[in-house]
Amino acid sequence: MRHSHLKSFAQKQCADGVSIGSVRLRQPVLTASGTAGHCVELNRYFSMAEIGATVVKSLFATPWPGNPAPRLHPTPAGMINAVGLQGPGITKWCEEDLPELEKHGVTIVASIWGRTVEEYRQAAEMLAPHAHRIAALEVNLSCPNLEGRGGIIAHDSVMSANVIAACAVAGVPRWAKLSPNTDRLITIAESVVEAGAEALTLTNTLLGMLLNTDTAQPVLGNGGGGVSGRAMFPIALRAVFDVRKALPLIPIVGVGGIASGDDAIAMMQAGAHAVQVGTASFARPDAAMKILNEMHVWMRKQGVSQWSDITNKAHRS
Repeated sequence: MRHSHLKSFAQKQCADGVSIGSVRLRQPVLTASGTAGHCVELNRYFSMAEIGATVVKSLFATPWPGNPAPRLHPTPAGMINAVGLQGPGITKWCEEDLPELEKHGVTIVASIWGRTVEEYRQAAEMLAPHAHRIAALEVNLSCPNLEGRGGIIAHDSVMSANVIAACAVAGVPRWAKLSPNTDRLITIAESVVEAGAEALTLTNTLLGMLLNTDTAQPVLGNGGGGVSGRAMFPIALRAVFDVRKALPLIPIVGVGGIASGDDAIAMMQAGAHAVQVGTASFARPDAAMKILNEMHVWMRKQGVSQWSDITNKAHRS
C-alpha cells in the first residue's frame, strides 16, 4: 500500500486533533520510541508528517554503543529485545537527524535516558537550545538506577521525581515514560506528576528472558530483555485504566501491544489521550498509519466526530 493513499485517507477523516497537556497534535497516533529510529526511517512507507508525532529512539547525552548481539528475538506474540539504547548522542542527533525530521514536516518528541539524575539533566540541558524545534520531551525512566538502591529508576518514586524535576532545564513539556514491572505504578505516577511531568507515557516493556534449549543459554547477548508486542496489550491497557482512575486529570499516552485500530480505541477508552505504535511496525512498517486509518473508520461507523468523545469512555460508562 503506497503511503500517498494512506495519507489522503486520514486527511479526509476527523481532524479535530488531540491535546496532550499543552501539546496539540493533529492526530492521536504516534510512533513509539525505539521502534522508528532517530530520523525519518519510516517515511518511505508512509508520510510521517501525517501522524500525530514521532518519538525518536531514546538519546543519551553522548554516543552510546548499546548491547552485544544478538539483540532481538521473536516471541509467540511479539518480541524480546536488548538493543541497549544504542544512539549517536544528542549533539550528532541535533546536527544531522533533527534537521531532516523538520525538512519532512514531522512533529518531533525527543526521548532521553540516563543512569543518574545528573546524566538526565545533562541530556535535557543539551536539548534546551533546540526547545522551539521539539514538541515534547519523553523521559525514559525505565533505565538502571546507579544511585541509591539500584534496580530500575521507574520503580523508585523518589528517584523518578528527581529525574523529572532535573529535566525541566530542557524548556519543553515533559512526558514521563513509566514501567509496568512494579506494583507501585500509581504511586510513581503521582510522584512524577508532582515533580512537573505534564503527561505520562504508559508503558514501557515487560522484563523477560528466553533460553536456547540446545545450549541452555539466553538467546540475547545481554541475557534478559524487554518483551513487547501483542502479548503485553492487556497489561498496558490495565496500567492506563488504573492510572486514569487514580489520576483523572493527567494526560496519558498509551503504548504497549497496539496492533489494530480497535486496540488503539480501547486504549483511549481506558483513559489515553493518544497512543503510540511500536512493535507492530517491525512486522509492518506502515503500522502507525494503518492503525490511524482504522481508527478513523471506527469513528465514522460509530458516528463519533471528536477524539475527546472516546478518551475515558470506560470510566464514564
